[in-house]
Amino acid sequence: MASSSPTFLAILLLLLFFHFRPSSPLPLSVESPDEDVIVSWPKGTFTAGFRRVGENAYCFGVWFSQAEKSVVWMANRDLPVNGKRSSLSLLKNGNLVLSDAGQIDVWATNTLSPEPLELHLHDTGNLVLREQSNRSSVLWQSFNFPTDTLLPGQILTRFTKLVSSRSAGNHSSGFYQLFFDNDNVFRLLYEGPQVSSVYWPDPWLVSNNVGSGNGRSTYNSSKVAVLDDFGRFSASDHFDFKTIDYGLLLQRRLTLDYDGNVRIYSRKNGQEDWSITGQFKSQPCFIHGICGPYSICSYEQAIGRKCTCLEGFSWIDSQDWSLGCKPNFQPTCDNKTEYHFVPLDEVDFYGYDYGSSFSNYTYKQCEKLCLGLCECMGFQYTFAPENGLFWCYPKTQLLNGHRSPGFTGQIFLRRPKNSVQENHLQNNDGLVCSRNAEKLLERPYVKGQKNGSVKFMLWFAVGLGGFEVMCIFMVWCFLFRSSNHLVSADRQGYVLAAATGFRRYTYSELKQATKGFREEIGRGAGGTVYKGVLSDNRVAAIKKLHEFADQGESEFLTEVSIIGRLNHMNLIGMWGYCVEGKHRMLVYEYMENGSLANNLPSNSLDWSKRYNIAVGMAKGLAYLHEECLEWILHCDIKPQNILLDSDYQPKVADFGLSKPLNRNNLNNSSFSRIRGTRGYMAPEWVFNLQITSKVDVYSYGIVVLEMITGRSPMIGVQVTELGAESHNERLATWVREKRRKAPAGACWVEQIVDPTLGSDYDMKQMEILATVALECVEEEKDARPSMSQVVERLQSHEHDS
Repeated sequence: MASSSPTFLAILLLLLFFHFRPSSPLPLSVESPDEDVIVSWPKGTFTAGFRRVGENAYCFGVWFSQAEKSVVWMANRDLPVNGKRSSLSLLKNGNLVLSDAGQIDVWATNTLSPEPLELHLHDTGNLVLREQSNRSSVLWQSFNFPTDTLLPGQILTRFTKLVSSRSAGNHSSGFYQLFFDNDNVFRLLYEGPQVSSVYWPDPWLVSNNVGSGNGRSTYNSSKVAVLDDFGRFSASDHFDFKTIDYGLLLQRRLTLDYDGNVRIYSRKNGQEDWSITGQFKSQPCFIHGICGPYSICSYEQAIGRKCTCLEGFSWIDSQDWSLGCKPNFQPTCDNKTEYHFVPLDEVDFYGYDYGSSFSNYTYKQCEKLCLGLCECMGFQYTFAPENGLFWCYPKTQLLNGHRSPGFTGQIFLRRPKNSVQENHLQNNDGLVCSRNAEKLLERPYVKGQKNGSVKFMLWFAVGLGGFEVMCIFMVWCFLFRSSNHLVSADRQGYVLAAATGFRRYTYSELKQATKGFREEIGRGAGGTVYKGVLSDNRVAAIKKLHEFADQGESEFLTEVSIIGRLNHMNLIGMWGYCVEGKHRMLVYEYMENGSLANNLPSNSLDWSKRYNIAVGMAKGLAYLHEECLEWILHCDIKPQNILLDSDYQPKVADFGLSKPLNRNNLNNSSFSRIRGTRGYMAPEWVFNLQITSKVDVYSYGIVVLEMITGRSPMIGVQVTELGAESHNERLATWVREKRRKAPAGACWVEQIVDPTLGSDYDMKQMEILATVALECVEEEKDARPSMSQVVERLQSHEHDS
């Protein structure tokens, strides 16, 4: 019995392996939705595969294995595929593609890799496309492209948003969005068919006053939000929310539901029923667009929320209350129709006031004002006890209506006098947001396959008779293969322009702008920079790239697209590019004051400017390292790559084509050669150690020491008899020695400060900046701070004097 136990154990392990299939062989077929699935490893919490969303309609998604209705992600929520011959396939070039009936690609990861790849589902619910040989190398992951749900540990960023489903049974994109706005505030938006409006935080709290009402802040531009395993949701604008079961380790999900409310659901492992343990909006009727125009939302604890048409109006679609109501009379805008006003108590319609509010108006004045406006649908008349005034609010639209017990104002509906007085209140017990009925998706190419055998015989006969024509056609395809490639590249360039706002310039345009590349303003290993004036009279810096001259057009456009996702005040702005033949060029904004390297020897940089440059550099690098979607390492920080605008604000340049890395890839084997400039390079490059963001931190520290001292980082470097470089006299070592040998109680920075500054500098700022710089150039990378830590320390002393 004992001898057979190893065999039994091996068989059991094999059964477990084939049952869970965390990395499924591709393709996955829609015709085997129960078998062609990927189950997360090791607990099997999640399943990925095809889900039926309608008659002959399927989407590829991820759901909780023991709660199949709880879909957490979908690839093609708005483009379902056919139930026949549709599949998810991994192409040889590394692109994961979802095809509809084997003919039309409806979704793709747009990845490229020469390495063998696999599709793996983690027990976190994250579906990842990764290399088989290096599983920490992730090319694509579903966590970066959420739909309506956020899972614990999944970060919502400035580049992502949640979009609700259309209804409980319709997974296509709905009307509600959760995202970070331009003021760095986490918001909920109703994006309806006709109008859009923000409804959370409360819209009457303007951006500058968000903090006064909700404890929110507009000053943190990192724009990140995350739900943890214990039930706490926090965002960078200081919004913090805890579930009622906070502290328990449960299965959780945060979902932007189809009714516009954000709810956090919890359940014990293995239990199918979810419990609502938190929601953002406590008053359901205050969600915009939930009942549509000309209707009123009301809420009762026993029956929940329901919608009611205004008197004289009826449902546009009784199965989809979000479409609202329509008038049973014909609105006119002539002087012949007589109107009267019907009062409604304890009802409020938020927004869509004509112009602004009108204070100290009598009722008759307000009524006359509305009658004089063709677009006025009614008005709200309110008394404000705090100032003793009556306020008049003419309404151009009647949207976001809700019953509000205790509301002191009244709504007066404008109605034709001859309209029939009917009460069209809909007393349905519950809200039905949209039809859940399935419908057949029309696909023209499927219809075209009818009578396929007859058509095949016809074309076969034509083919035999036209063999010579086919041969000519094949030759034609061969001769024009390269031109077809250009068309494809043009299409990719068009998509890039639409997504990023970049313009694609021709080589002749840039040659004319630079007058034949006459005025050179910078040169480096990667290329040469020229000053030019574009056709719209903007002055630009145009960089001709040497390193990427042999790179394919598609690969170049892919790398350029990364720049389109980078946007920070301390990064150089790119306006366009040129990819034509062997020419690879980038078009940047022109910096009037040139580079930091050009300004350091002059007297143009006083202490205030130098300190601001140090802070701005740190902010730009912190963004590249920690805030943008890709993990960008610059790898060549030096004064020549720090440009200064007309106000001497710094902008980090030459980062655009730095290689993006995966944050989880600790090997970083993609670095095939040493990068950087002598004197600014971290020891990791020389000793072939692991490359992380700390290489940029080291280079930053050297640049800061150069700004403080006015000395070159290579000054005093000696060469031994064997030709090796001696590091004992580097700038960082020289500064450390000055600090070590300084008398007790003396200010050591006086011994290192740039003589051109004289005594015109802030001693406290100088000391903190020098100290931070020395920490950045520690030989051991783990002893160096991150760039965000550098920003935090410098900003705390930015206004010291």
